[in-house]
Amino acid sequence: MIDVARLAGVSQQTVSRVVNGSPNVAPELRERVELAVRQLRYRRNPAARALANGRTMNLGIVSFGLAQYGPSVALSGIADEARSEGYATNLVTLGDVDRAAMKAALDHLAEDAVDGIVVLAPVQAALEAISGLEADVPLVFFEPGAPDGTVSVATDEIGGAELATRHLLDLGHDTVWQVAGPPGWLGTDARLRGWSRALASSGRVTNPVFTGDWTTRSGYDAGCRIARDPRITAVFVANDQMALGVVKALADHGVCVPEDVSVVGFDDVPESRYYRPGLTTVHLDFEEVGRLAVDRILHLMRGGRADALPRVLPTLVVRQSTAPPSRTPRTINPT
Repeated sequence: MIDVARLAGVSQQTVSRVVNGSPNVAPELRERVELAVRQLRYRRNPAARALANGRTMNLGIVSFGLAQYGPSVALSGIADEARSEGYATNLVTLGDVDRAAMKAALDHLAEDAVDGIVVLAPVQAALEAISGLEADVPLVFFEPGAPDGTVSVATDEIGGAELATRHLLDLGHDTVWQVAGPPGWLGTDARLRGWSRALASSGRVTNPVFTGDWTTRSGYDAGCRIARDPRITAVFVANDQMALGVVKALADHGVCVPEDVSVVGFDDVPESRYYRPGLTTVHLDFEEVGRLAVDRILHLMRGGRADALPRVLPTLVVRQSTAPPSRTPRTINPT
């Protein structure tokens, strides 16, 4: 820093302000300091910075379900935002989501002296396991379907399921069936609630759901049963991986999408536009979930006021897998 200050012809305090992003620096001085930083290839010493501000510059993450699209993308968002703020991340992955496992994870992160913890485990069991456990650092949760909260980052998955269901109803389908995710997941419950709410508000029949486990195989199994039921003309599938299985099963049984059955997914995985046909789906910015979680952790660490965080809102991406219902009843292929 002394070398940068000497080359730029400014004080060390000015250099400190520039590298720490302070707005209280004249543009001409900022430009001189940034040029000197580039010429000298100056990098801040994270250990010295930690000693100066009393922090370890390390954030902890307790995770479960990273095989699923939403949590995995949220994790990437956390890591990227933490890195941009000068923080490293320490990941603890849960095999079991019970109180003992959650306590062990928090204890492990406490031993590593992290400055804050993000709980990225979107299942009801994780919320129950952490209830009553104490941590000496700020905690922030990823809680799909929750209302606005001060320490929870929520995705409006209820609203997303309503968008998907209303889209199909607006196309003229009498009702919409659902292939739901596994019990215990917050996203499963939120997507069921949004689907049933949209049907109820339109005075439509709510039929029993087909239950999957987020995998393409479970979607295929559900799709085989859907193919054998001529009443079904529209299906909301609780994630895109299962939707892929549904579409494949329908094709294998001679049922055309969307001519015979319209299909809407959820998550908008990058591959969904390349399904055959391209999948209409609900998009949520899970990277934004990660960014909001880190921002809230840092805000709490600095003693900021804990105002409610806005939910991450959904959008409907309409592609080729949805259409008005056919006027001709479909026949059932016995195979």
